[in-house]
Amino acid sequence: MEPSGSGSAGPARTPKIGLALAGGGPEGAIYEIGALRALDEALEGVDFNDLHVYVGVSAGAFICANLANNLTTAQMCRAIVSPEPGEHPFVPETFLTPSIRDVLRSGQAVPRLLVESLWDWVTHFKDLTFFESLTRLSQALPVGMFDNQPIRTYLEKIYNIKDRTDDFRQLGKHLVVVAADLDSGQAVRFGEPGWDHVPISQAVAASSALPGVYAPVEIDGRHYVDGVLLKTLHASVALEAGSDLLICINPIVPVDTVSTVEKGLMRRGKLLDRGLPSVLSQTFRTLIHSRLEIGMASYKTKFKGADVLLLEPERDDYLMFFTNIFSFSERRAVCEHAYQSTRRFLLAHYDEVAPMFARHGVKLSRRVLLEKRDLWEGVGHSRTPRPAESGSAVVRRLDDVLSRLERLVEERAEAAS
Repeated sequence: MEPSGSGSAGPARTPKIGLALAGGGPEGAIYEIGALRALDEALEGVDFNDLHVYVGVSAGAFICANLANNLTTAQMCRAIVSPEPGEHPFVPETFLTPSIRDVLRSGQAVPRLLVESLWDWVTHFKDLTFFESLTRLSQALPVGMFDNQPIRTYLEKIYNIKDRTDDFRQLGKHLVVVAADLDSGQAVRFGEPGWDHVPISQAVAASSALPGVYAPVEIDGRHYVDGVLLKTLHASVALEAGSDLLICINPIVPVDTVSTVEKGLMRRGKLLDRGLPSVLSQTFRTLIHSRLEIGMASYKTKFKGADVLLLEPERDDYLMFFTNIFSFSERRAVCEHAYQSTRRFLLAHYDEVAPMFARHGVKLSRRVLLEKRDLWEGVGHSRTPRPAESGSAVVRRLDDVLSRLERLVEERAEAAS
């Protein structure tokens, strides 16, 4: 987490405050919600539902679209842990629905591709080995493991109730959802002129379509994928829109297992022991974060009149890297962790950050940061169980027990290895 920029001595006009949010999947979205709630409480003079510009990529696009559609930080916190009357709960399973359709389509293509491969080998046996001819079968691999249609359906539902909208042109806010054109490799800013006819829900689904995880989203005959392939935050979009103060949140950081082991959070610091998913995750996070650092450094000279505050997890943040987002308890833990760590950062860097906010007519309240606060009490969600548990409460309790059991098994396995 770091502040940067110089700003002016005092605002001569109403400051333009922007928000730029990166991706990070469902856990990244939950982290951003917790961090935003901490900012919402501690900052006086900022309305997160009425900012100058919102720029979101992937999961960040989902959160930005919610804020621009007047969902408050408190509402989003409550949606993580319990259904809210008249709302649709934030359920990570919505974002991780297996793409059965793509798997079946790919399976149907195998016989044809196998015949074509054999024909290639027979007709070009002098140039191709048998195994080289079979490389054509790679075309049968599904382009995405998960179905992104449920994401769009979910967003359509919440954006078509309570005077919200799925239309950029009717939003009344400057919302930019960044995706990448798969065939040209160029960034596309949905929500800006020429691209504002695309429904917000469809734009968010396109921005979240990480290749290999989700299939590309077709819009007007073109295919679009996750905007993080080009830039991590696309913060420059908000700065080019005239933001005087830009708040950035990036949940994607590589984990430092050496420090984590020293703190007793892991028994062994070898990601290799955890298999391919952890290795790929660390590789992706490292590439994304190194690119972000370069971009943030360039903003200091390119946008000299603006202040930029970057919030992100620490590198020894074991919880953010290894959390099981399907667990109710860990879902709550990630949100609360982001909330408390953001509060600690703002307090620890108060003398540096408070003047930055003050330059733009915003007060960072030391009193609020010094208070011992509970995230869930602050958003009106009681931890006290009801006398009679509902079916969903029983599921949550069972899920939490299974999550604890899973962690115990992992610890035993690490100790034995």
